[in-house]
Amino acid sequence: MSTLKKRIDSFRFAFKGLADLFISQPNARIHGVATIIALILGGILGLSKIEWCLIILCIFAVLAAEAFNTALEYLTDLVSPEYHVLAGKTKDVAAAGVLLTAFGSFIIGTIIYLPKVLTYLNVH
Repeated sequence: MSTLKKRIDSFRFAFKGLADLFISQPNARIHGVATIIALILGGILGLSKIEWCLIILCIFAVLAAEAFNTALEYLTDLVSPEYHVLAGKTKDVAAAGVLLTAFGSFIIGTIIYLPKVLTYLNVH
């Protein structure tokens, strides 16, 4: 198989995984809606380049964390189809990683958006 074909296939597989993420995971869809809201709000409020960079970084960090969590859940289900304490802990800790990333992103979003929203609404 040619190197170019391998590269193209790797992108195809990645997009297949991305589709699976949003089709199979309700939380990924929630993050997707939050992404759309953040982008629209950022456009309305006129974020600076640095603020956009931080928001985009947060968006992709949360989505990547959700993807890693889903991959770990799939792998855990494969290797431990029956309940096992460590399998449960693996899933819980992976989910905690998503939660931590989402909380951090929420804090950053609040720091960036709240003052702008208050100014936009003429609230002091």
